Amino acid sequence: MSYDDVLDRYEPVLGLETHVELGTATKLFCGCSTVFGGEPNSQVCPVCLGLPGSLPVTNRAAIEFTIKIGLALHCDIAEWCRFARKNYFYPDMPKDYQVSQYDEPLCTDGYLDVALDGRTYRVEIERVHLEEDTGKTLHVGGDTGRIHGANHSLVDYNRAGIPLVEIVTRPIRGTGKHAAAVAKAYVSELRDVLRDLGVSDVRMEQGSLRADVNVSLMPPDADQLGTRTETKNVNSLRSVERAVRHEVERQAGVLDAGGRVVQETRHFHEDSGTTSPGRSKEEAQDYRYFPEPDLVPLAPPRELVEELRASLPEPPSVRRARFAETHGYTAVDMDQMTNAGVVDLVEATIDAGAPAAKAKGWWLGYLVGRAGELGLEVAELAITPAGVARISALEDEGSLTNKLARQVADAVLAGEGDVDAVIDAHGWRVAGEDELVAAVDAAIADAPDIAAKIREGNQGAVGPLVGAIMKATGGSADAKRARELILERLS
Repeated sequence: MSYDDVLDRYEPVLGLETHVELGTATKLFCGCSTVFGGEPNSQVCPVCLGLPGSLPVTNRAAIEFTIKIGLALHCDIAEWCRFARKNYFYPDMPKDYQVSQYDEPLCTDGYLDVALDGRTYRVEIERVHLEEDTGKTLHVGGDTGRIHGANHSLVDYNRAGIPLVEIVTRPIRGTGKHAAAVAKAYVSELRDVLRDLGVSDVRMEQGSLRADVNVSLMPPDADQLGTRTETKNVNSLRSVERAVRHEVERQAGVLDAGGRVVQETRHFHEDSGTTSPGRSKEEAQDYRYFPEPDLVPLAPPRELVEELRASLPEPPSVRRARFAETHGYTAVDMDQMTNAGVVDLVEATIDAGAPAAKAKGWWLGYLVGRAGELGLEVAELAITPAGVARISALEDEGSLTNKLARQVADAVLAGEGDVDAVIDAHGWRVAGEDELVAAVDAAIADAPDIAAKIREGNQGAVGPLVGAIMKATGGSADAKRARELILERLS
């Protein structure tokens, strides 16, 4: 059953749990480095390995970053809270428990407004809490990178102990057929908020921002929520949307067949856009939470909270409104760019010297489509805003035609080098006047019957000659100038 058909008959209910690795210099409870990409197990110590006799000390910067996130999301900041031990066994958990927050989180009861297709959806935030990240398990020998089919596994504890903020929404209802798009837009807006706060690099491809996507279905006239599934560690905006769509369709198939949706975690498969079962979903009591005995409670002074509130940057939505006014973009323009995730890229392209209309046209009119064809987020494309601005400038000065400009962009996307290197390697520049005159004369000589029609006043016959000139020059001719020369020669 198609996604739209399902949502004619069921109401989707979403829940998003977003995990954010904070950009602190050191880990949450020790002095080990948080720099990404170190040699496995080179950034560890007795504290983050949970060795006997080691004691944690809380990272002040991580507390302040979490408070800033809570304030930006309109949360209440607790006057007193504490950490707890979340007990479970997994190889990437060196202590067999995770230091987290349970019933006393640092930030509660907030919201984030998300604009989509001219409508604003308010996503309510239940809690923002701080915890330590786990290590990373690598399964070796299989085809999928998962434990099934692998012949051995390795564990890297460099990530264990990095401060991790979890932002948990309340059930999101009323999105209808926009459910998948709202989920993507929420994570996108949240990423912009976090980036502007400077608390994380929010690089989804490196795992510093990842989302657990909860989905359930209920009949429109029901008053009880359906059974949810939780798709774990979805690490791109595109995948958030695809995970929602797949779970909506899959759960509807189960329900329509008279089955029962099982509450479980699920894995998302990037190649197929589908999910598969993971493990049954634990409830809070399964983790046997109890207060962390080695850490004192947190009691953020009100003066500190107000100082952090005063330091917040303007919200991304406000910044976008000013950006639109400055550059003459309409509300529709901004909706399109926001939904495509290119506002920052367009702004950077303008800052690099491109006209506003051309910057928007390049990203929204061409590069978003190329990203879709390549299965990438548009920000992952191998072309920079400066590169786009350079192509735009060469178009404006007449050194590149529109066709050549796109060829240059495609070569840059293919990894052939920067804009000027690609142009030099291929010789992709607009033909000079002498070369163009010679091509015009050759085209006229090769098609005397067409030339005769033009001499008789049939200007509609110019097109085939222009096409012949473009072919002869490898697309490097200025079509407008070629037309002018043809008419001059044959008038």
